[in-house]
Parts: sequence; C-alpha cells; structure tokens
Amino acid sequence: MLESFQELDAWKKAHALALNIYSVTGGFPQEERFGLVSQLRRAASSVPANIAEGFGRRSTRDFVRYLEIASGSLEETRYFLVLSRDLGYLNGRRYGQLNDACNEVGRLLGGLSQSLRKRLG
Repeated sequence: MLESFQELDAWKKAHALALNIYSVTGGFPQEERFGLVSQLRRAASSVPANIAEGFGRRSTRDFVRYLEIASGSLEETRYFLVLSRDLGYLNGRRYGQLNDACNEVGRLLGGLSQSLRKRLG
C-alpha cells in the first residue's frame, strides 16, 4: 500500500514535466510572462496537483475523477506546447521532448485510472 502520492510513477513523471516546463518557459519572451507562460505553467502544474489531491481523497471513485481532471490538464498542456512551438518559442527538438514526456504521463495516468476502475468493479 502506498503511503504518499510521491510514490506514484504518474505523479513523479508529471512533476518532472512541470519542472521542465517551468525551466523552458523561463526563456520565453517577457511579454508572454502573464499570457502563455502563466497558462502553460498553470496547466502543467495542475497535472501532478490533481494526482496528489485525488490520492488524498477517501474514495477510489474520487481518485479516478481527479485522474480524469489531471488528464484534461495534460491535454491543455499539450495544446500550449503546440502553440509555443508554432509561435517559435520552442524548437522542434525541445517540443518533441516535452511532447514525449506528455505521452508518457498520459500512459501512466491511463494505466493508473484503469487499475483503479477495476477495483471499483
């Protein structure tokens, strides 16, 4: 039995993605600080935050619901990464790395959610 959300692989990878996004957006144009930078950081940090909040809930059903919210935030993050690439703020290589990280987080969220749903019957 896990004692902390920090033991979940999905949370670990989502947290690493959020840290990477904070790092890369530090190089975005200053005029985007309150626009795209803020939105991208908020979306990315919402993924591990919702995993953590769901873990802290008292029911498996609630945890699954928070994982769904985390998945939605992950898709929002993906969109902002596409926008960042298309605006020229991310090069193709960096975009690819971040998109691959999103894919991995998505797979882990899906697997965790599926496992919890099986418990529910």
